[in-house]
Amino acid sequence: MNIELPPSEDSHVLRVALAQIAPVLGDRDRNVAMHLEQIEAAARQQADLIVFPELSLTGYFVRDMVPDVALGPAAPQIQQLLAAAGKMAVVAGFVEESPQHRFFNTAFYAEGGRIVHLHRKVYLPTYGLFDEQRYFAAGDRFLAFDTARFGRVGLLICEDFWHLSAAAIMQAEEVDMLICPANSPARGIDGPRIRTAETYEHLSKSYAQLMGAVVVLCNRVGFEDGLCFWGGSMAVGPDGRVIAQAPMLDEALTMALFDPADLRRQRLITPLARDERLLLCIEELQRIKRRRYES
Repeated sequence: MNIELPPSEDSHVLRVALAQIAPVLGDRDRNVAMHLEQIEAAARQQADLIVFPELSLTGYFVRDMVPDVALGPAAPQIQQLLAAAGKMAVVAGFVEESPQHRFFNTAFYAEGGRIVHLHRKVYLPTYGLFDEQRYFAAGDRFLAFDTARFGRVGLLICEDFWHLSAAAIMQAEEVDMLICPANSPARGIDGPRIRTAETYEHLSKSYAQLMGAVVVLCNRVGFEDGLCFWGGSMAVGPDGRVIAQAPMLDEALTMALFDPADLRRQRLITPLARDERLLLCIEELQRIKRRRYES
């Protein structure tokens, strides 16, 4: 389902397209074609940025297929997406193979036809139905980066989003936008309620308010390996209010519009990031580290 919006008459408003898709497991060619369709649809709506889910070029449970579906950042498939996007910025997920032949669950941010930043997933879930550590190497950095239109941006991939340390680093990095590509299956179903969906909504709203930033979550849909992915992608403003939300369970291209002036307004009202005592936090963490290793 694609929701068409009229072009914005306000040049200050930024338009983020949430491409809530159902990737085909292990089929890069079909997934690239799906990305190109979504990029074309987003371009018709004059999107400034399109965000795809985690591992959007491969599907999630790639397991032993990891070496077969891996790409380098300069791969033709990725360059094809960047060329199609033109001036539109793109966030998408893929299996990255490093020059040392290590494999990472990676998301890239690209604009102007080039990749600006790669984030390698740090927290690899290996519990319950998840077994990422068997197949992926873990990333070792949480870095924000500067963009042409969205200010300072940070990327967290799925499980990264569940860790307070990652969010604290993003706050210290003074991000204006936090983007989370995800592959979250429905877990903890209680009637019409999906607990994982509720948790992501709570985290998105809380992080947005604590950072005074826009938070963008793009989660996939569809079935894979017997599991249902719930979708529900959303964008949350710096005041913690949902700007736009995609439907549950169905594919959709959902447009979120926001005014960067809202960041200034909210930071004046509630200057939480300004008042954060980062050095005190570092000192206390060092104290805790000494206590643990000296005991």
